[in-house]
Amino acid sequence: MQHYDLIIIGTGAGGGTIARKLAPTGKKILILERGGYIPREKENWDTREVFLNARYKAKEEWSDKNGKAFHPGIHYAVGGNTKVYGAALLRMRESDFGEVRHHGGISPAWDIKYEDLAPWYLEAENLYSVHGLRGSDPTEPHETAPYKLAPLPHEPAIGRLFSKLEKSGLKPFPLPVGFRSENDQNGSPVTLDRFDGFPDPTESKADAHVAGINEALKYPNVTLQINSYVERLVTGEDGKEVKSVDVIHNGENISYSADIVIVSAGAINSAALLLRSANDKHPNGLANGSDVVGRHYMAHNNSAMVALSTKLNPTKFGKTFAINDFYYGDDEFKYPMGHIQMLGKSDALMFKEDAPFFTPDFVLEIMANHALDFWMTSEDLPLPENRVTLDKNRNISISYTDNNLEGHKRLQKKLRSILDNLDGGLKILPKNIYLGKRIPIAGTAHQCGTIRFGSDPEKSALDTWCRAHEVSNLYVVDGSFFPSSSAVNPALTIMAMALRVGDHLIEKLK
Repeated sequence: MQHYDLIIIGTGAGGGTIARKLAPTGKKILILERGGYIPREKENWDTREVFLNARYKAKEEWSDKNGKAFHPGIHYAVGGNTKVYGAALLRMRESDFGEVRHHGGISPAWDIKYEDLAPWYLEAENLYSVHGLRGSDPTEPHETAPYKLAPLPHEPAIGRLFSKLEKSGLKPFPLPVGFRSENDQNGSPVTLDRFDGFPDPTESKADAHVAGINEALKYPNVTLQINSYVERLVTGEDGKEVKSVDVIHNGENISYSADIVIVSAGAINSAALLLRSANDKHPNGLANGSDVVGRHYMAHNNSAMVALSTKLNPTKFGKTFAINDFYYGDDEFKYPMGHIQMLGKSDALMFKEDAPFFTPDFVLEIMANHALDFWMTSEDLPLPENRVTLDKNRNISISYTDNNLEGHKRLQKKLRSILDNLDGGLKILPKNIYLGKRIPIAGTAHQCGTIRFGSDPEKSALDTWCRAHEVSNLYVVDGSFFPSSSAVNPALTIMAMALRVGDHLIEKLK
């Protein structure tokens, strides 16, 4: 059995970031990725291929709480789901780390504070080339250092909307976005275009592949093995250490060992791996004496909205500002509502699936040419009955019931009202293509919470350094560790925690 100092399972926001952090240590590191590389091809930006034909999504089925099968919005590839994320990289608010009272219940406090993660937030923003403007977000947490990169410029139609919102009394702010270069690898200027849901053939989007794994592989001590499905983690007889990582690589069974094993397969698949790894010492799943593994699954209350303007909107990249004025509520509603940001630009095919079958294509084209696209995120709560389990065939099953919806409904109404009252008014339509609303549970982009961390081993699976309470050489570094979800995109918090755990391991490995 080949032995390594560290094995990292997964290459997304957690795995790709911690690999980059640990690579310079000189330690022998094996990175295991279930998928391969997403090819750079013209289909990367083809709406029909990406959305309608699901060209890059995993070819597998999971089941919901009623046993109904669905195709998850999950991507097995180098870079994980960051290959298709929108690269909106926001910090959680300082208050999000404490207990928050919502209309639908209590969001629990974390056992660390914002200040405990702040230095690594800054490091993550620099590593992932975040463009932003410190001090422009009315709810942003404390930070004295400015963003190193200026905000991405608004295209004309988006700039006009930004100005109108400011004049209405709101405080829109430049959305922090991870964008690596103004030129592609051949030195040609990059036209900002499709980030949300699309792979980026220019490799300008700061994802965990280009900013993390590619940089880690520059070090000779780091090995990446693709097409490697980790079937289970095997402990010694006392159950206190992982002794073997059992892998199926291109159909062949291989086992590896390591001094430290870092699981970063995403909140759903990391939980599934620990559940598959049950043994006599861990009968409910590895490191699951607390019975929290798989529980408290969260994915945010998300929705998209399209505003149709009377003016043409030729924007290529509209994802340049956000609104947090209602993050904590307002005078009419004293509970948190959430976060609003612009989305990537619609095209006609994005409307086609949800339009009546008789809608002419030219009508869809007109709609797309006049569309302004918005995304809204509100916090869902960590309910123990919302959970990841394995069915009788050891396939993934997700039981999830929507919760804490009133704040999100209020946020939707608030945005409608704002847009209706702008000069000229805007028509509002629902937009479902991004989340696949016909199977809501398939939207897994913001997955978190299934292997929560904390100080109390009876209520958490991991300590506050993301090490398993019950297995001394096992760490879980992805969205699993979240005790609550806040109402901003989780990627930057995963990246910051990966850097924090990386520094912790560097000290430990000295």
